[in-house]
Amino acid sequence: MKKIEGETVLRKLEKGIGLGKKSFPLLSSKDAFEILVATVLSQNTTDVNTARTVRRLRDTIGITPNSISKAGLRELKSAIRTSGLYNVKAKVLKKLARIVVKNYGGHIEKVFEKPLEEARNELMSLPGVGPKTADVILLFAGGKKTFPIDTHVFRVSRRLGLIGLRDGYEEARGKLMKTFPSDSYLKTHLLLIEHGRKTCRARKPLCHSCVLLEYCSFGQGLLKKD
Repeated sequence: MKKIEGETVLRKLEKGIGLGKKSFPLLSSKDAFEILVATVLSQNTTDVNTARTVRRLRDTIGITPNSISKAGLRELKSAIRTSGLYNVKAKVLKKLARIVVKNYGGHIEKVFEKPLEEARNELMSLPGVGPKTADVILLFAGGKKTFPIDTHVFRVSRRLGLIGLRDGYEEARGKLMKTFPSDSYLKTHLLLIEHGRKTCRARKPLCHSCVLLEYCSFGQGLLKKD
């Protein structure tokens, strides 16, 4: 089995997959707080529901620290009802908005002025913000050199042998940051997600049409069974 290099993954996926804003709602905004809100809303739901909920929240309440902190909890729950687990998420968003207003003067972007790991730890201290959410905010809005990992990225990376089967988030993040050029983190992150959605699916992966099949023992093993 050929060992695959990060630049090869990037080149082959870039050639074989198109990226569009419709596939990635977060790309429609560069506002750090809006990305934070959208990421919280995306938890345990589909991308379609997330996009719909973000639009509804923007149209009804507005997606700013001030507007969400001042909104009534019942009103906020109604606005984000389509995102799933809306009771929990509404409370988290209220807490986040109040903290951003109080500690950052309404501008969460201030955290980007700090070194990467310090900024990352500070974001992870906020309610509802884990490592993936922190990395998404830092990469998408702050342009920081970090690598968010969702279920698609985990699955594709494990099948390709880029990370270990038992690697946790931090181990996987460290390995992927060493594997791919730092100036390609955003593009690579999105390409791996799109590849996981369209081809390297959790169930019934389309290995026969995978541009990375020659490097993937998992895919070749599945095809031998057919």
